[in-house]
Amino acid sequence: MKITFPDGSSKDYPKGTSLKDIASSIGERLAREALAARVNDHLVDLSAQVEKDSAIRFITFNDPEGEDIFRHSASHVMAQAVKRIFPDTKLAIGPSIKDGFYYDFDTPEVLTEDNLARIEEEMTRIVSEHIPYVREELSKDDAIALFREIGEDYKVEMIEAIDEDTVSLYRQDDFIDMCRGPHVPDTGYVKSHKLLSLAGAYWKGDEHNKMLQRIYGTAFPRKKDLKIYLNRLEEARKRDHRRLGRELDLFSIVDEAGPGFVIYHPKGALIRTILEDFEKKEHLNRGYQIVIGPQLLKVDLWKKSGHFDNYRENMYFTDVEGIQYGIKPMNCLAHMLIYKSHIRSYRDLPIRYFELGTVYRHEKSGVLHGLLRLRGFTQDDAHILCTPEQVNSEIRGVIGFIKDVMGVFGFEYEMELSTRPEKSIGSEADWEMATSSLRQALDDEGITYDTNEGDGAFYGPKIDVKLRDAIGRMWQCATIQCDFALPERFDLEYVGQDGGRHRPIMLHRVILGSIDRFLGVLIEHYAGAFPTWLAPVQVKILTITDKSATYAGSVAGRLVSEGIRVETDFRNEKIGYKIRESRLEKVPYMLIIGEKEAATGAVSVRHREDGDRGVVSLDHFLDDLREESSVPAFSQSQGGLR
Repeated sequence: MKITFPDGSSKDYPKGTSLKDIASSIGERLAREALAARVNDHLVDLSAQVEKDSAIRFITFNDPEGEDIFRHSASHVMAQAVKRIFPDTKLAIGPSIKDGFYYDFDTPEVLTEDNLARIEEEMTRIVSEHIPYVREELSKDDAIALFREIGEDYKVEMIEAIDEDTVSLYRQDDFIDMCRGPHVPDTGYVKSHKLLSLAGAYWKGDEHNKMLQRIYGTAFPRKKDLKIYLNRLEEARKRDHRRLGRELDLFSIVDEAGPGFVIYHPKGALIRTILEDFEKKEHLNRGYQIVIGPQLLKVDLWKKSGHFDNYRENMYFTDVEGIQYGIKPMNCLAHMLIYKSHIRSYRDLPIRYFELGTVYRHEKSGVLHGLLRLRGFTQDDAHILCTPEQVNSEIRGVIGFIKDVMGVFGFEYEMELSTRPEKSIGSEADWEMATSSLRQALDDEGITYDTNEGDGAFYGPKIDVKLRDAIGRMWQCATIQCDFALPERFDLEYVGQDGGRHRPIMLHRVILGSIDRFLGVLIEHYAGAFPTWLAPVQVKILTITDKSATYAGSVAGRLVSEGIRVETDFRNEKIGYKIRESRLEKVPYMLIIGEKEAATGAVSVRHREDGDRGVVSLDHFLDDLREESSVPAFSQSQGGLR
């Protein structure tokens, strides 16, 4: 039989040759690194035998499918270890996830962090045994009977829900699990693994079902890669915005107020205000008009828009004098009503409405996560209504806006085009035009992008912008959505050059996205050490003794008059203690003032990162600080930073 490889080369093998033997014939390294293979576009185990002419591509850990196969195999190792230690455990599900895996267990006893080390030890033992993953296929009825006999109730329920005649299983000695596969050849491949945490998880994600115990872990082929990942996790813990938000006194989320609702303290509210003022100024500079819509709109309006049918499980509703209202999860409806308040001409377009609109969405408590996932948050929402001829330039204008703003914060980013989801509104033709418009704008800008099939909004396709932070994590914030459907539903029109009525196209877009979420990302990106222009306190003045307090007060007054955000610490404490406190508060600059500085009209400057910068005149310090502390601005002619 003839086997063809991805580079176009081919080789003859006897029928029935295993994939593992084919990999070995190519080279020792491939034989060592191959985890599975794609045969004629079907993923299969390396133990599989090839019986006819085929195209083969071997899968390694460097392939996305390889990571998934490797970590799903690791989840089976963990499940086998748990069953060995706690034989009465019932298995639920154990998928691979980004950078790791988890498994949900119904155990007779509550697992603790202490159990993780014991489970890891057993996993290491299983790895050393090099147990093969053996695939079997049974009829659906036989599979149900097998799992019922061994008391695996959750597997029985899962198999009963499958609309297939046969079910694939994988065995590792006496351990058996229902699984599509493929898997690595044996447990010895999963050498470097680490269990990370425990959590509760409802069966099938339904809070009415039993709470199971979920163990999270990760695995890599090499110890070096595992160590790098664990170091990155530790760095992420240090940067956790929830911890830093508490330590820097920025915000709180408390059960007394309700989960998913943030309370901003003075410093956090000040950072948000700086961000919002920055955004308002830049939107006005780019031809946007600021608008404000109500928090409640009649349910009939949400039905008209399609939100009631396609999004109501994420909405809150209330009754006012017998009339039902929806609390807005999005800002677009009011903006369309503003557009409809006048007859519009093609000469008026494009119209760009901008609103820092607070919205509310019903999120399950299990997915809430600090500022990153809230029930109430504020979006820098805008809607652009334009003619078909203007769509390309408007999308590209938004892309340029995003590029400029991300440059201010030092973010690299990637873009992704998301297409029509299964649950959606609008005609196929409109979706095709909208998707083509976004794709064309990306191509015209020379942007490389991935396509995420079926992940668009229910009313239109979108471009998602994913930011890469200081430690390499990706965050989705900015988005551009192209919408033909809602202008149709709300009968939006403009008078064209021909005197006839025409339908505008609407672009939904955010630059930062949720201001709250973006702030959470910024806290972690900067590890709480905000750039000087964004820091809630830019300068802290520290006195060495009470004798210099009068001069220090005059320095503070001068800085405040220059628009600098200042705090003072005139306490009768040792200067070393005051400096340490200021560094923990991550204040960019400290001015140390003693009798010598007071006598010469100078200040001793310390920076939070590089320490002592020497003694300079106050005027000299201000000259250096002014540009660094001012909010960035853009040159419209060049589209870049000024």
